[in-house]
Amino acid sequence: MTERDHHLLVHGGAFAALGDEGEALGGRGAVPQGLFVRDARHLSRWQLALDGAGPDVLVPASGEGTLRCVLAPRSGPGEPPAYTVFREQAVSDGSLVDQLRVVRNTATAAPLTIALTVDADFADLFELRSDHRTYVKAALQRTREVLPDGVEFGYRRGGWSARTRITADPVPDAVEETGTGARRLVWTLAPDAAGEAVLTLRVQARPGDAPAPRTAPATVADAVARRARTVEEYRAGVRLPASEPALAAAADRGLTDLALLQVEAAGPDGEALLVPGAGVPWYAALFGRDALLTSLFLLPYRSAPAAATLLALAATQALGEQDPADPAAQPGRIVHEVRHGELAHFGQVPYGRYYGSVDATPLFLVLLGAYTEQTGDHSLARRLEPQARAAVGWMLDHGGLATRGYLLHRADEGGHAHHHWKDSPGALCRADGSRPGGAVTPAGAQGYAYDALRRTAQLARGVWGDLVHADLCDQAAADLRDRFQRDFWLEPQGFPALALDAEGHPLDALASDAGHLLWSGLLDKEYGAAVGRRLLEPDFFSGWGVRTLAAGQPAYHPLGYHRGAVWPHDNALVALGLARYGLHDEARRVATAFAQAAALTGGGLPTVAAGYDRADSPAPVPHPYASVRESRAAATPLALLTAVGGV
Repeated sequence: MTERDHHLLVHGGAFAALGDEGEALGGRGAVPQGLFVRDARHLSRWQLALDGAGPDVLVPASGEGTLRCVLAPRSGPGEPPAYTVFREQAVSDGSLVDQLRVVRNTATAAPLTIALTVDADFADLFELRSDHRTYVKAALQRTREVLPDGVEFGYRRGGWSARTRITADPVPDAVEETGTGARRLVWTLAPDAAGEAVLTLRVQARPGDAPAPRTAPATVADAVARRARTVEEYRAGVRLPASEPALAAAADRGLTDLALLQVEAAGPDGEALLVPGAGVPWYAALFGRDALLTSLFLLPYRSAPAAATLLALAATQALGEQDPADPAAQPGRIVHEVRHGELAHFGQVPYGRYYGSVDATPLFLVLLGAYTEQTGDHSLARRLEPQARAAVGWMLDHGGLATRGYLLHRADEGGHAHHHWKDSPGALCRADGSRPGGAVTPAGAQGYAYDALRRTAQLARGVWGDLVHADLCDQAAADLRDRFQRDFWLEPQGFPALALDAEGHPLDALASDAGHLLWSGLLDKEYGAAVGRRLLEPDFFSGWGVRTLAAGQPAYHPLGYHRGAVWPHDNALVALGLARYGLHDEARRVATAFAQAAALTGGGLPTVAAGYDRADSPAPVPHPYASVRESRAAATPLALLTAVGGV
């Protein structure tokens, strides 16, 4: 499913997925319908009936900040409806507001009966995926309480709880049982002398572990105004260059999405923070890698997300003795994913705090160094010195740099097949498509580690006053660079391997990760220039961007999530790397392709596009299982502006 099939309203970590008449019918699959907050579905049914039947849709729902549609009671061709219902919906601060403006089309008409069937199943997002997994949920309690102005649904299982409060103005004439657990709110509306009546409904999600809920918006206009303030505050002070109008237009749209995708987090001292959420519908949460890359792309334009991301990740860093029950939570490691849902709370999925990332820890150090350099502010680097030193310690010890020579990972039970950004099971492969077993050493992570060590050496010298630690980091970086070019370089192909297998043999698939090595500066200038030009050859460059895997290899598939598709954030790193190695024409080709793609897709970038050649595809083809909105994709135009010298 795509946003063409479901309409998304997003703000402040909450999102609603609704249908063409503004309804929610629950369900599973690519984009399940309902209102979602903190990984739980707080509204699973929201179904309107007019005079006892589902409405006719005169104008299907459309819009972004406000979803609007036009409905009418069912009638025959020779019997025009006595009423028209103009519906507006918006989401803000964990609440959905739904306003029905009923307009009488005749001088007189019987009152209109409106019935709204509502329910809250509190399903965990992981239950709603189309992977057919089931989870045992014992000793749970559900409540349904009739209120003077609506109904409240409650759910409790042990120490995890949630509530959904639904209120209305005017209050319902009746709240009826349906025999299914759902409730039906009923009104009989007689329009005023002007022939109009307005019904306003509010759905407020109240997760049990969340901060105290804000007051629900009183009206749709109130919700829209709150959303607008969020966007305005986020964009304050950001100046986009007039010299790159197409990219600036895409960046402008991206900033709006980034403002709306923010989620709540806490810093080391419990301070409230707003950080980039990874994306909707499945990833409206703090993801270490995603938040770090998004913040890096934003940094030349807006530094606050970087500071908030660093503080939130410092607060969730694995410290102290390793827990045998959680082998991925190694001391010093930066978290990959933080979830708040019921299944995470009870350990039925490992993502409450999941540390299965080989690259979040070095990227944490890269962002800390880049933030300090960009802003000239040393206070954050001083405050996070213990966490930064612990992160270096993880890279050298558990990460494998000191013991194995490289950052490496292996699959963990119940977690991801790979701890690399290409985390699908077949993503790290040989050119023939065969998969390695055991530990894997991905190329891109070595570049991140190299950059992290160099930047940490600068912090140690310039901020912490520790020359010994600076020399240690510099030496580790130099040794890594020497080893890498010896072990990863594929001489016949003139290109680095995608990864090494457990025996140190190169995985010879030609992949876009080579562009990440340019971004981090790991390759010598001569090698880097050759790699950069190779990435713009037709087997890599589709015309819409650089493919994750070069076409023509047996492992390639144009719809392969990590084996041929085109990812915006991947291309952002490629473009920044091309610019770093002086390949400015090549960087502009990548940037121009994405600017043109954005212009053809409503201003925003597909979060993942198929690898079809532009000659065969006059517009980018969205990947069928991509997120609808994603922070890294939203920030990509800003990184591309940086790559072409627009900042």
